[in-house]
Amino acid sequence: MLLADLVFLFLLLLAAGTFVLAAGYALRREYRRAGLVLWRLLLAAAVYMLCVIAISLFGSRRVVKIGEPQCFDDWCVAITAVNKEAVSEGLRYTVDLQLASRALRVPQRERYMVVYLIDNAGRRFDPVPNASEVSFGVLLQPGQSMNASRSFLLPLDAAHVSAVVTHEGGFPIEWLVAGYDAWFRKPPIVEIP
Repeated sequence: MLLADLVFLFLLLLAAGTFVLAAGYALRREYRRAGLVLWRLLLAAAVYMLCVIAISLFGSRRVVKIGEPQCFDDWCVAITAVNKEAVSEGLRYTVDLQLASRALRVPQRERYMVVYLIDNAGRRFDPVPNASEVSFGVLLQPGQSMNASRSFLLPLDAAHVSAVVTHEGGFPIEWLVAGYDAWFRKPPIVEIP
């Protein structure tokens, strides 16, 4: 867990306590005090969100090395190898991944994860559909890891290819925590040699 996660959880608990305080004032019919507490809470939340957005605006895109895990809470994924071969349709990239749980007690699963390739022109290449592939949503027991792979078909003119592993869909919790790849900060890339 990162420091930004701990700060977010602390501020969330503080906000909940402040809201309970305002509710207590309202129940005692001290509406003016309740409104003042809620106004201060709203102002503090706005300042916090401005900080989150500013950090994403000025933060640079992270570059992850092959083999380096990217963790989302206790669920991690690492691109372990990339193989390229010429085929009649263009270039076939096969990306090997390792899914792992670093949890100590509970099973982990990650939803809405995607992996895709991009080239220096900014073009996105999604994996070739294959029903036999291991899903990113597979349930991993504590400490368990599993290998997966995805295949991509790229045109011959694709150059300086990089891989991206990120979330697409679901509730964007990363929009609320400083330092995550959200708002103006693009997801990290894995440069492929």
